[in-house]
Amino acid sequence: MASLLNYPLLLRFLGTICLLIGGSMGFSLPFAFPQFAERTHLPPAAEFEQAGAYGLLASMMVCFVVGLLFRFFGRSYRHGGQLFRKEAMAIVGLSWVSATVLGALPYYFSGTQTTAENPITFIEAMFESQSGFSTTGATVLTDLESPGMVPHCILFWRSWTHFLGGLGIVVLFVAILGQGSAGKAMMRAEMPGPTKDGSMPRMQHTALVFAAIYLGLNVLLTFVYFFEGMSMFDAMCHAFGTMATGGFSTYNRSLGGFDSPLIESTTIFFMVLAGTNFTLLYLTMISGPRRLIRDVEFRAYLVIIGLVTAGVVFFGMKAGDVGFESLATASRNGLFQVVSVMTTTGYGTADFDRWNNFGRGILLLLMFVGGCAGSTGGGLKVIRHVLFYKILHLEIERAHRPRVIRPLRISGQAVDDPLLAHNILLYFCLILAIFVFSWLALITFEPNSTWGVVESDVAQQSEVGKELLKGTLDDKLLDSASAVAATLNNIGPGLGVVGATRNYAEFSQGAKLLFVWLMMLGRVEIFSVLLLFVPSFWRRV
Repeated sequence: MASLLNYPLLLRFLGTICLLIGGSMGFSLPFAFPQFAERTHLPPAAEFEQAGAYGLLASMMVCFVVGLLFRFFGRSYRHGGQLFRKEAMAIVGLSWVSATVLGALPYYFSGTQTTAENPITFIEAMFESQSGFSTTGATVLTDLESPGMVPHCILFWRSWTHFLGGLGIVVLFVAILGQGSAGKAMMRAEMPGPTKDGSMPRMQHTALVFAAIYLGLNVLLTFVYFFEGMSMFDAMCHAFGTMATGGFSTYNRSLGGFDSPLIESTTIFFMVLAGTNFTLLYLTMISGPRRLIRDVEFRAYLVIIGLVTAGVVFFGMKAGDVGFESLATASRNGLFQVVSVMTTTGYGTADFDRWNNFGRGILLLLMFVGGCAGSTGGGLKVIRHVLFYKILHLEIERAHRPRVIRPLRISGQAVDDPLLAHNILLYFCLILAIFVFSWLALITFEPNSTWGVVESDVAQQSEVGKELLKGTLDDKLLDSASAVAATLNNIGPGLGVVGATRNYAEFSQGAKLLFVWLMMLGRVEIFSVLLLFVPSFWRRV
């Protein structure tokens, strides 16, 4: 008989997570002082931000109380403290739920406003929190440049959640506290996609290497942004958003607010790095750049970026889209948006929702590709698409040459996992099912008022008016699909009402709660979240 979950041990680990989240909120407190929150293109704050500081302090208090209570109730545990795979997966799933709820508290307690008239609701605060931790970058905040609506210290906390979630809450936890062989189960449950960890068998060592590379790139990019003209506050926030492939900005126009080709070029380079497998970056530092070029996933990653950019530039110039007036501007805008969507960063320098149908359509499809496995990028991961192509090729050959037996090979080496093909196909089907059912739920239950249509006015319209309104509602199908794809794949901006110049504020509370779960499903290994809803997972079998 399989044993029941070790609840005391589970509570003890969750308590530690809560304490770490609460302690990390302290890094945002200094930015309540005007001298620490200077902006590049905006005047400094006039005075100390009491509401933001009190909101953070109250949130820290709640985190510490909850964390200590969890550790108190988990003070006695069985199995000599040994952590099994079942507990590891529960810890990952519940850690992300806890981070979402606790991370929402600073927004809620500080009185952050989504609009000038509306304070943020707790569901909207959870949306913003999960968007930060999952590095999605979607937002319900309509004015990031008004300290009265979003205090600077809360704006920093918003970007800081990107930093924490970029590498992964549990990966940082393993790097700090170790946990021995259980760390391997926790890291694999949190980091989606096949990972190249064979060269680094000790999980704490792997986590430390990942954390060191991640921290080093964040520090480097912060100073690069600073020397390119950003204030230190803006440089840190945008470095967190870039290296975590999150996309939270401190300006309403995102990176487009700087209007700097130099900053955009820098961001493109570091977004590509952030979307690359961190283990591969580590091995490249040891054995040279040839290791990088020989990797089949990295080559496919660059080829996809190159081909899609060429298509976007060609059709954009042919259609005469805004920002495609010359080859130079077309290449700059096209490459930036392709890399931003491919790596699931979601930064914007151009309104791609106004592009031609090919440009909009290919970016929507690109949302389902994502970055490399073992990177901070979301999506399905490039390696899964590479494996799917190879599996499909073998099956086509087997259909007309049934006696030929060829092994599945990656980078010239045979893959000896007999369940790999099954797992890849299962994952694709599962993502497709979640996307379809979420899309159907959204177009069925989301009110038409989200698209500016008032039902009582429709009945009074003329036939011509009704046709115009029907055209508006037809956009609901595509807009809802892009919203689901953008949250499930941790992109952020989509098309239509969630386009590059819009946000998720207009959606109903129920839709925002759906997006919270979709962002979480897209960030961690999907079964770690789905198992939380399986009754047999929590009881004796």
